[in-house]
Amino acid sequence: MNRSELSSFDFERRFDDKRAQEWMQENWSTSFVFCGLYAAVVFGGQHFMRERPKLDLRRLLSLWSLSLAVFSIVGAIRTGLYMLHVFTNSGFKETVCDNDFYSAPVTKFWAYAFTISKAPELGDTVFIVLRKQRLIFLHWYHHITVLLYTWFSYKDRVAGGGWFMTMNYSVHALMYTYYAARAAGVRIPRPCAMLITAAQILQMVVGLTVLGFVYRWMHDVRCPSNMDNVAWGSLMYLSYLVLFAWFFYNTYLKGPSRDKLSKAE
Repeated sequence: MNRSELSSFDFERRFDDKRAQEWMQENWSTSFVFCGLYAAVVFGGQHFMRERPKLDLRRLLSLWSLSLAVFSIVGAIRTGLYMLHVFTNSGFKETVCDNDFYSAPVTKFWAYAFTISKAPELGDTVFIVLRKQRLIFLHWYHHITVLLYTWFSYKDRVAGGGWFMTMNYSVHALMYTYYAARAAGVRIPRPCAMLITAAQILQMVVGLTVLGFVYRWMHDVRCPSNMDNVAWGSLMYLSYLVLFAWFFYNTYLKGPSRDKLSKAE
C-alpha cells in the first residue's frame, strides 16, 4: 500500500493543497504584519493593564486551551500515522526528504492547518497580558519566529516538514491539555510539567538533527530544500534549545521548587 492509499476522511481528500500553496506563496510575508500587530498588542496591552486589575478568564482560557489540545491531538494522530507509514515502507531517509506530506490525502489538510494555526496561537499571549502574568522572552520570541518560519517553509514545501509538524503537534497535544486542566482547576503533579518541558527540549534536538540530514541530502533529486531554509531553521532550533534548556534549569533545577511551565512551545 502506498502513502496515497492511506485511509483519509472526505474533508482531507477534498482539501485543495495546490490552491493553499499558491496562497501562501503570494501571502507568506503577511506573517510579518501579524508579528508586528502581535508585538504592538502584547507590549501595548501590558502598558494598558499596568494600573488595572488583572482579569481571571479561567473558564475562557480553559476552553481556548482545550480547543487547541483537541486540534493538536487529532493533528498528531493523522500526521503521525503518515510518518509511521513512510518509515515502515521506505525508511528513515524518506521521512526526512519526503515532501508528499504537503499533498498526500491524509496530511495535506493538516500541513496547511498547522501552518495557519501559528497565527491564532498568538492569542496565548493575550491571556498572559490580561491576567497580568509574567511574560518571559522565550514565550513571545518563540511565537514570532515559529510563525515566520512555518509560513516561509510551507510555501516551498521543504524537506523535513513532516518531522517538524508531527513533533510540534505531539508536543502541543501534551502542552495544551496541561494548560486546559490547570485552567479548569485540576492539580497536575509537578513531574508532568517537567516532562512537557523535557519534550520541548527533545523536539529542538531532533529538529536540529533533521535539518542536519536535510543539509546532507538536499542535493538529492527527492530531498528539496535550500540553504536559506536550513540556515534559518538551524538558527531558530538552536536558539530554542538554549532558551528551553535554560528555562528548565532555572525553573526545575535551580533554587526553590516552583510549579511553572513555559507557555512558549
